[in-house]
Amino acid sequence: MGVESEFEGFRAIGSGILLSSVAAIFINVGLSGKTRPQGKKCPNLLFPIIIENIKMAKHGSDSGVYDEHGRFVNSKFEEIFHKYARTHPDALTSDELNEFLKGNREPKDYGGWIGGLSEWKILYYLAKDKDGLLKKDTIRSVYDGSLFEKMAAEKINKKKHSEK
Repeated sequence: MGVESEFEGFRAIGSGILLSSVAAIFINVGLSGKTRPQGKKCPNLLFPIIIENIKMAKHGSDSGVYDEHGRFVNSKFEEIFHKYARTHPDALTSDELNEFLKGNREPKDYGGWIGGLSEWKILYYLAKDKDGLLKKDTIRSVYDGSLFEKMAAEKINKKKHSEK
C-alpha cells in the first residue's frame, strides 16, 4: 500500500482532502521504513507499507491490545473500558480518551506519544457518535479491520439515498 492508497481510503470514508493528504503522508512515512524487509537499507521513496510486516511497526506508548506478535489481546482491550470509561461503560468521551492516552505514555517515548495521539484523535474525529462518544463496538471494529469498510459502505449508501 502506498500514499495514494491511503489517501483514497480516507476519502472513501468521508474525510476531507486536507486530513486525507496529511494522514496518508504521516502513515506511510511513519510505517514504511519499519515494515521494509530485513536487510533492505535503501529507502523506497514511494513509502510503501508491507502488510506482511505490519507487526514490526508497533510503537511504544500504545494500548497493548496487540501483542508483540500482532495478536489481539482481549483482556487489554477490555481493560481500556474498565479503567477509563467512567461516563458510559461501553464508550469513551473525549476527556476519557485523553486520560487513556496519557495513561499509556512511556517516559521519553515522544514518537510513540505522537503516534498514539494521532491515531486515536483521528479515530475519535471520524467515528464518534452524535453524542461525542467513541463506542466500544466501534473501537473493536478498528482492531478487527471492519470499521473503515463499514464507513465507506455507509458513505456510498448516503450518496445513493441523496440522489433519489
